[in-house]
Amino acid sequence: MHQKEKEFRDYLKEIALLNEVLSLLGWDTSTGMPKEATSFRSEVKGYISGKAFEMSISEKLVSFLTYFEEHTDELSKDGLLLFEKVKENYELNNKIPVEQYTEYAKLITKAEDAWHQGRLAKDFKRFEPVLEQCISMIRSFIPLWQKDEKTPYDVLLNKHEPGMTTEKLDILFSELRNGLIDIRKTLEEKGTPPRTDFLTRHVPKYQQDKFVREIARKIGYDFNKGRLDDTTHPFMQELNRNDVRITTRWNEHDFKMAVFGVIHEAGHGIYEQNIDAKFDYTPLTNGTSTGIHESQSLFYEMMIGSDKDFWRENYSLFQSITEGTFDDIDFDTFYKGLHHSQSSFIRIEADTLTYPLHIIIRYEIEKMLFNDNLPVSELPRVWNEKYEEYLGIIPKDDLEGVLQDVHWSGGLFGYFPSYALGYMYAAQLRHAMEKDLCMKDVFKQDVYLPIREWLTHHIHQYGSSKKPNELILNATGEPLSSKYLLDRQREIYFDVYDI
Repeated sequence: MHQKEKEFRDYLKEIALLNEVLSLLGWDTSTGMPKEATSFRSEVKGYISGKAFEMSISEKLVSFLTYFEEHTDELSKDGLLLFEKVKENYELNNKIPVEQYTEYAKLITKAEDAWHQGRLAKDFKRFEPVLEQCISMIRSFIPLWQKDEKTPYDVLLNKHEPGMTTEKLDILFSELRNGLIDIRKTLEEKGTPPRTDFLTRHVPKYQQDKFVREIARKIGYDFNKGRLDDTTHPFMQELNRNDVRITTRWNEHDFKMAVFGVIHEAGHGIYEQNIDAKFDYTPLTNGTSTGIHESQSLFYEMMIGSDKDFWRENYSLFQSITEGTFDDIDFDTFYKGLHHSQSSFIRIEADTLTYPLHIIIRYEIEKMLFNDNLPVSELPRVWNEKYEEYLGIIPKDDLEGVLQDVHWSGGLFGYFPSYALGYMYAAQLRHAMEKDLCMKDVFKQDVYLPIREWLTHHIHQYGSSKKPNELILNATGEPLSSKYLLDRQREIYFDVYDI
C-alpha cells in the first residue's frame, strides 16, 4: 500500500470512530437514556455529528480526492473502491453548510423524544411541530443532494437504494399490490381460516427470551459480537462488525411479536457481523443499501421464520421452553395459526401476506409529502384514508395510526420502500439459494451454517462495495422481480388455508 493511501485510510478511520460514538449514543438514547437527558443528548450528538460531517467535506479530504483523481495507479484494488465511495459521499454532502447539518442532528434527537411523547398521548399534534421542522430541513437539503433525479422523492430514494426511482417502484409495487390483493381475495372466497385462539396464551418474557436467543444463535447471530435489549421500537445498531446490537419489545400475550422481531433484527445483525474485515473503519463497512439490508432481515424472518420445515424442527423446542403451554396444540394447527392473515393496523405486527401493503401505503404518503407538498398536518387524515382503501380498516387513534413508526422522527424518508424491496429481494435470493441447498436438510441441523455461508458469499462480505442491482444480478442471475415473492406467498397461504 502506498503511503498516501495509508494516510487517506487513517483520516477515514477518524471519521469512522466519531460515527461509532454516535451509534453508541443513538443505541443508548433508545434503550437506557433517562427521560430528562434529551436536551443534553441532542447537544452532544449534534456536536459530534457536526465534527464528523465537517471532516467528511473538509479541505483535507478534498486534497486526498484531488490527489487520487490524478494518481489512481497508487491505489490498491480496494483503495480504488474506497476512493470512489468517498467521492460519491462528498459530492452528495459538500454543499450542505456544517452549521445547518449540526442543527439538523440536534433536531433529530428532539424529534424522537417528541415522537415518544406523541405516542404516550396518542396525539399526533405533540409530534407535528418538530416533524414539520425536520421535513422542512430535508426539503432544503434535496436541491443540494439532487443530481439527475427527476423528482424530489427520487433524491431521497436514491440515498437509501442507489439507482431506485419512483418510476421503477410504481411498476414493481403495482404488480406486488395487485398480486397480493388477488391472493387475499382467493383466501377469502375459497380458503378455510386456521385456528388462532392459542396465539394469545400467556408466555412469560423469560420464556420468550430463552427461545429467541436459541433461534438467533441457530440462524447465525453471534452473541459474542452482539447483545439483545428492550426498546419501544425494535432496531439493529452496528458500532462495528464485532459490536452489532439488536433490540426488541415484548408482549406476554403475543409471543409472535418478539419471536419474529428478534429473528428480523438478528438478520440485520448477521449481515453486519459478516462484512469483510478489510473494510473496517471505512465507508464500505456497512450494508450497501437499506433494501439489501432489509432483504437479509426479511430473509431470516420471512423466508426462514415462515418456513414450515423450520417450525417442524423447532416446535418441540418451543413447546419445551414454554413449559407445557402448547402441549395440546399439534404442529399443523400451530404452524397454520402463525400464518393467519387479516387486516391489521400495526406494520411490525402484520402477517407476512399483508405486510407489503403497509409499506406501499407509507411509500405513497411520502411521495405526496415531497412531490406534492402535502401539509404535515394532513398526515393523520391521509394515513387513515389509505388504510381504509387498502386494508379496509380505520385506526381508532394516532398511536394505532400515523405515530406507530419511529422512522420519520429520524428523518428516514425514502427508507420505507426498502422493506418491500427487501421482501422481494429475499424471495428471489431464496429461489436462487434452493438451487444450491436443500433447506429442509439444513433445518435438521443445530446451526444453519450453510444458509449464512451462502448469504455471506453472495451478499454480506461485500459491505457497500457493490451496488444493490449488481449484488442481486450476480446472486440470482436476473434483475429484481415481484414474481418470486408472489409465488412464495401463494405456496405458503394456499397450504395454510387448504386451497
